[in-house]
Amino acid sequence: MRKILYVTGSRAEYGLMQSTLKLIDSDSGLDLHIVATGMHLMPEFGNTITEIEHDGFALHKINSVYSEDSKEAMARFAGDFLLKFADVLKDINPDLILLLGDRAEMLSAAVAGAYMSIPVAHIHGGEVSSTVDEMARHAITKLSEIHFAATESSAERILKMGEIPSNIYIVGAPGLDSILNDTLPSKEEVFKSLGLNSSEKTVLIVQHPITLEDGKSEEHMRAILEAVKEEGLQVIVVYPNADAGGREMISVIEEYEETFNIFKSMERPLFLSIMKHSDAIIGNSSSAIIEAPSFGIPAVNIGSRQKGRERADNVIDSGYKKEEVLSAIKKAFSPEFIEKAKMCKNPYGDGKAMERIVKILKEVKLGRELLDKKIAY
Repeated sequence: MRKILYVTGSRAEYGLMQSTLKLIDSDSGLDLHIVATGMHLMPEFGNTITEIEHDGFALHKINSVYSEDSKEAMARFAGDFLLKFADVLKDINPDLILLLGDRAEMLSAAVAGAYMSIPVAHIHGGEVSSTVDEMARHAITKLSEIHFAATESSAERILKMGEIPSNIYIVGAPGLDSILNDTLPSKEEVFKSLGLNSSEKTVLIVQHPITLEDGKSEEHMRAILEAVKEEGLQVIVVYPNADAGGREMISVIEEYEETFNIFKSMERPLFLSIMKHSDAIIGNSSSAIIEAPSFGIPAVNIGSRQKGRERADNVIDSGYKKEEVLSAIKKAFSPEFIEKAKMCKNPYGDGKAMERIVKILKEVKLGRELLDKKIAY
């Protein structure tokens, strides 16, 4: 039986992988272990470790958290997790480490895998965005042996980084699997359960801090919230991540708790249901780029966080100023753009990523040849 270790540090990335992890866990040829850290163990971000515990996986907790709202705290978190993860990795002794995305815990886990001669399989490599996420993502690619690319363009970038062609697989985005295969509750059911009015125009807001925009997180968050308030919309806000500036954004969000519907976190089915039944998603979350097209809803992408990321025709880019956000919202709600969003094609796959990933995890040849990486040109 092949032992697979998956690392998770945030509600967003765990939600994307939940269906895939359940399929891995159910396979008789694979033995799944989960290492949870970071935001999962922080009550102020919803204490989402309980969701992983509920799923019943073999779970190992590493108590590394973001101690404060600063870049230094992000760097210390990466180092602290690496120190602790090396010991856990030695104890579990997996055949392969599975990672998704570009967060600090993923980079630290990839470093540990490289130095401890344990192969790494990386999901969503080769993508373009902005800021430190871009650098971390490509660094993880170079520290990984197996690459699960979401799109053909991403696979081409991985190839240009000198990775071995036979180790690059185009599988699609795992986050689409539950969207395209599961039945979500009706708008009436979801809105009634949350005390929302199903006849009101509703937007979902997910906005995260950007490390290169020091001291601007609070200002940007307020501009977005003031814009949707002026537009008279029913608003659902989900807390940002724990990167530097996140707590500043939360302090602004909490000022609107009497006006908007605010959530520290959401379990994946609820998040998808709300996204599906909202009239638009607003912010800089990758969910607006990768998942929203499958629901055919407009996405107002604010700022530079997703700059350059492959996208469908449902996306409108906006600056941070209140007037710019208002203009983008008005465009998103125009009959022409609503129809355009409904008809858009999602470039991130067909909802079958998890089957492809599990098959490769079972069949890929492991050993020294895989670990002995060289630039392939």
